[in-house]
Amino acid sequence: MKRKQFEDYLRSGIANNITVGVLATIGLICGAKSFTGTMISLVEYCFIPSTLTKPVNQQRYCTPNKRYIMPESEFYASSYAPANPEFQRDNFLPTKATRLRIIEPSNPDKALWGLASVLLVGGAYGLSKAREWRLMQLMPSVQEEIRSNWLISKLWYGLRLHKEAYSAQLDYEFHQWSENRRLRAAQLSQMTPQELAIFQEQVRLRAEAEARVQLQQATGQPAAALPGQSMQDIARGDDKVTGEQQQTLGQNTATSLDPSEALALNTLQALARADSSTALVAAPGSGKSVTLNYLIEKILADSPNADIWVISAKNDSFCGLREKERVIVFDGENPDLAKEVIDRFYTSYKKRKQLPESKRESLPPLILILDDWLVIADSLSKLYSDWNYGSKLLDVLLIGREFNTKFIASLQSFNLAALGIEKMDAQTRLCLNLLLLGNRYIKNGREQESYGVLELILNRGDIIPGKQEREQIKSKYLSVKTVSYQNLRPVMIASVGGFVVALMPQLSNQVKPIASEQEYLDRVFDLEFNLSPAHQIHPKPLSEVAKKIYEYFQNVKSKTPKTLRDLKKADRLSGYSEQELIDGLAELVKTDQVNPDGNDSYSLPDW
Repeated sequence: MKRKQFEDYLRSGIANNITVGVLATIGLICGAKSFTGTMISLVEYCFIPSTLTKPVNQQRYCTPNKRYIMPESEFYASSYAPANPEFQRDNFLPTKATRLRIIEPSNPDKALWGLASVLLVGGAYGLSKAREWRLMQLMPSVQEEIRSNWLISKLWYGLRLHKEAYSAQLDYEFHQWSENRRLRAAQLSQMTPQELAIFQEQVRLRAEAEARVQLQQATGQPAAALPGQSMQDIARGDDKVTGEQQQTLGQNTATSLDPSEALALNTLQALARADSSTALVAAPGSGKSVTLNYLIEKILADSPNADIWVISAKNDSFCGLREKERVIVFDGENPDLAKEVIDRFYTSYKKRKQLPESKRESLPPLILILDDWLVIADSLSKLYSDWNYGSKLLDVLLIGREFNTKFIASLQSFNLAALGIEKMDAQTRLCLNLLLLGNRYIKNGREQESYGVLELILNRGDIIPGKQEREQIKSKYLSVKTVSYQNLRPVMIASVGGFVVALMPQLSNQVKPIASEQEYLDRVFDLEFNLSPAHQIHPKPLSEVAKKIYEYFQNVKSKTPKTLRDLKKADRLSGYSEQELIDGLAELVKTDQVNPDGNDSYSLPDW
């Protein structure tokens, strides 16, 4: 800010110099004017004898060299009476002067001209000194701001280099992973059917055992039912804490801040397993993103083949869904992709509705996650006024549980009508699971609170109908809020068939569940069958031209083989020579990322 003021002040220097010059010039002119002319009346006189009456005789005594001038005021004063300079030499000359004429003043305003000169020259000098003083005042702060900006630019440059290096490392690791997968697939293809069946059975048993141990170590399983749990969930038997796990469970609860943390964890698991839709409502800083990722992890742990799509305003990973190209980052300038995902999700749901009842039980979960949905829904409503996505969400909300289809909407406000569902009344809201979070957190060195969403529903009879139940929940909330406020840990109020108030556990420290059985397959295969050296020679990263060619193949609309001539016509490859393009193609063919189709044509392996 100071630097901008300094630059503006410098730009105003020309006007200031012009002003100083004009004032000084006018002042000098006024000073010169004050030294010219007279400002008083003068008397011209001479000494003529009184005895001479004829003008002709008088002229001899009033020649030009015998005429004198003096101020009029002094001429008539007795103390300044003029004396005849020739009186001593010619005794008959008179001593009294004779006035010839009065000379009027030629510059009566000499004092005013002098005063104006002093004021103008002094003003020019003062204006120049004031500008110099102001520049000296701004100079230290400007130097400090320039120094800070220089440091920030250096840090930004360093971060950009780090980002580029990190991106290159990710590309290299992806290449290595793809090559390892190809090698493992080749080794598996050489196994006999009997060996493969034994191997798969061992992998399945080991994966189930490991997943069960990790789940019990991370959370423990409840002995009593949560709101929303069925008797089958309780009698299933695989969620009980055995004697061998008592020590582990004790270690987990030893660091607990509140006994309700176990209840919160069990509630989150129930929400992940629930077949009805959920609204996750929390203000910024309340742990909304961490909780949403935890729900996704649990869903993938229970159903690795779940069909999950995410529409979000930010490009987060969402437990690896972004890497599987299931995350759509909403762009207000290009919203068609988000609209297409919603229509595709609803089309898949309509296909499920056509299935007979016997085939519904084996359906994998079909889930649409709407992250930061208030902002996205508002944009979609304005952009597509004739497209009623709210009716689609209402259909999924009311009937989707019969077909293992649901949505999870992440909101920052308890304005559930903003979901786009016009008929979101008290009865319709009962079909929607609620998960509300509040927290005290520190941001930019300042403490902030976000308990408003929780405290809003505690006073609403349409959310919690019974007054006695409302008071009980409020009492429990106040006790948990104290622990939340002191430890910066979120507090939750959830409705999964009934209301639960609990302190959120440290979800970021929980052991992450296995997202798919394929990860166990790869892990066990490395232990059992991967005979390659532990320290492999890493393949050389792709060159810049090879990366550009690979991006071109991925982005072309026509999925047909491309020739070298096609590459030379592409805009993104126009800066490379023909030899460079040939070398880049050779790299991609060598790493099996592009297949040579003959006749100087190439295509991606999945074409």
